[in-house]
Amino acid sequence: MKAISLGNRAFEGLNNAYLLEGEVTTLVDTGIATPDTEQGLRDGLADAGYEFTDVDQLLLTHFHADHVGLAGAVQEESDAVVRVHEADAPLVAQDADARTAMEERQRAALDRWGMPEDAQSELLGVLDGSDGIEGSAPEVTPFESGEAFAAGDRTLEAVHLPGHSAGLCGFACASDYVGLSGSGRDLFSGDALLPYYTPNVGGADVRVERPLAEYLDTLTRIAEGGYARAWPGHRGPIVDPTGRARDIAVHHRERTGRVLAALRDHGPADAWTVSARLFGGLSSIHILHGPGEASAHLDHLAEGGLLTVTETSSREYELTDAADDESAVDDLFPALAVE
Repeated sequence: MKAISLGNRAFEGLNNAYLLEGEVTTLVDTGIATPDTEQGLRDGLADAGYEFTDVDQLLLTHFHADHVGLAGAVQEESDAVVRVHEADAPLVAQDADARTAMEERQRAALDRWGMPEDAQSELLGVLDGSDGIEGSAPEVTPFESGEAFAAGDRTLEAVHLPGHSAGLCGFACASDYVGLSGSGRDLFSGDALLPYYTPNVGGADVRVERPLAEYLDTLTRIAEGGYARAWPGHRGPIVDPTGRARDIAVHHRERTGRVLAALRDHGPADAWTVSARLFGGLSSIHILHGPGEASAHLDHLAEGGLLTVTETSSREYELTDAADDESAVDDLFPALAVE
């Protein structure tokens, strides 16, 4: 397996594409559709003796442009099969109805979060300005969690890992590597598990219902999977996937404490106000991600009875008496977050 590091000026962090060599030459993810990144992918393949025309299959972890943008270009030259989880497949295929539905959901979310008009205008300008980074639309073959694919000289199993996106899938395969978390299987984790920062939940895909709960379940299943090593969508390999999953879960438990502190300090507030307390001023794509993550935490607390919700022009949250009970907060998190 060869990891190809790709530049990414549209979002923070280098992207990874993974080349699996063998009978079914396979790429896991492709990078964003910019000329520099396309050349980087071509160069990375050439270093291993391959061209776009040699690729038989693309396995895509999720719909974000920095993971799928070059899928259409590779497919145009190679006629490769492009596979992605059924929940994200319409967006990767750039289906007009799916794109319209996503845009409508995003605009409704901005209002629900209480985002002021000037911030909405700035964000929509960023999103409009990113047209083209998703590249040409590939013909997509959807799959379900649990399906297995011949890839290179391995067999990869699709593992549904929702939270960051509705259809995010990792790909698990046998491995001889013995790591801190165990041995026997590696995981191509996409953005479900990252080494240096935490994947956004809530803003990265507004289609996900109860995104924090979904993501905490994903982290638990990664931790219980005993993976020896994870190959993430950004940066270097993770040699202790169980430990990293635990660290991210603990991070979200700590962030929930900060959300509660913000409400105690401010009083009833919407997600935009809470995000300002958590992250300060926001710009570019973070105008979407900040209040999205605040909203994910707030809704998680409301589902657990620690907040009440008032629907006006935005969604406003207020503490209940149960919010003062730390054990009640802990009960909203899996064991790995509070051990």
